[in-house]
Amino acid sequence: QVQLVESGGGLVQAGGSLRLSCAASGRTFSSYAMGWFRQAPGKEREFVAAINWSGGSTSYADSVKGRFTISRDNAKNTVYLQMNTLKPEDTAVYHCAADTRLRATSLRLVAGIVDYWGQGTQVTVSS
Repeated sequence: QVQLVESGGGLVQAGGSLRLSCAASGRTFSSYAMGWFRQAPGKEREFVAAINWSGGSTSYADSVKGRFTISRDNAKNTVYLQMNTLKPEDTAVYHCAADTRLRATSLRLVAGIVDYWGQGTQVTVSS
């Protein structure tokens, strides 16, 4: 069982920045692929970003490419999402996600195949 706990959400003006964190349990975190998804009111959950087990490969949705950066610190069992130049359309609940296969790439997460979800953290961007 893997537990994922997100933090760092909040209210920010358009053009501002936030950094989300996701702390994971599990002794083999360094072999997981990790990702972020978001769900806006009335919309389906959508992929945002993913990072492979080593941190050497990342993937992004087109809507956030160039503005968001995913990273990880395996010593702290934590994955981050740095969000810059935020827009009102980025408003959503952001969920951390894990693919817990050994030395996982980000391919399954990009396809929406997730082993574990976090509870989510609210991000609200005002215009």
